[in-house]
Amino acid sequence: MIKYHFRKAEPSEISPIWEILQQAIIRRKKDGSNQWQDGYPNPEVVQKDIEKGEGFVLVEGETIIGYSAVLINDEPAYEKIEGNWLTNDDFVVLHRVAIAEKYLGKGLAKMILRHIEDFAVSNLIYSIKADTNFDNIAMIKIFESSGYTYCGEVYFRGSPRKAYEKVLARQN
Repeated sequence: MIKYHFRKAEPSEISPIWEILQQAIIRRKKDGSNQWQDGYPNPEVVQKDIEKGEGFVLVEGETIIGYSAVLINDEPAYEKIEGNWLTNDDFVVLHRVAIAEKYLGKGLAKMILRHIEDFAVSNLIYSIKADTNFDNIAMIKIFESSGYTYCGEVYFRGSPRKAYEKVLARQN
């Protein structure tokens, strides 16, 4: 059985992470999406994620095969939602979910989301908030099939984004 592990990224891993993000940027463009076509994300964003302890990698053995930024209560754009969040308590935010090209189609983005849910619950946080471009059909399907609820629109760098939230069960 293949063993996957989700952990904080190290500064020495910026290069392979950036390679995965570049593959995702190209995929977004091929899919006709405008998401990530404006110079964001970039290696400096990944470096900041890691420096702040917010960059996480999915690894198979020693190979980095996925990336996501995971933040707690830190998304100012979410304060101005056009719509309504399901909760107003502490929340985890996920950004920049990307899977390496040769690992696509194995459900690994959903696996990252499950690991982020475990991270949230381990920090006694029971809400995950996220957003994606209106034209990122793959991510919208992942959110919807993973139990996320569409809550409205938020704006990043002047562009509207679909905002989602998943409320997690509290463990007693």
